[in-house]
Amino acid sequence: MNAVIYARYSSDNQREESIEGQIRECTAYAEKNGITILRHYIDRALSA
Repeated sequence: MNAVIYARYSSDNQREESIEGQIRECTAYAEKNGITILRHYIDRALSA
């Protein structure tokens, strides 16, 4: 099975480490379950 990782944070209260943690957790899950990660999509939602 193939998948992509979509990681984001939505406010100024969250930090870049939040995205790194999401990618780390998703990658670990994928490896444990035989899923191939094709791409990472990262959304650093900035307030206007």
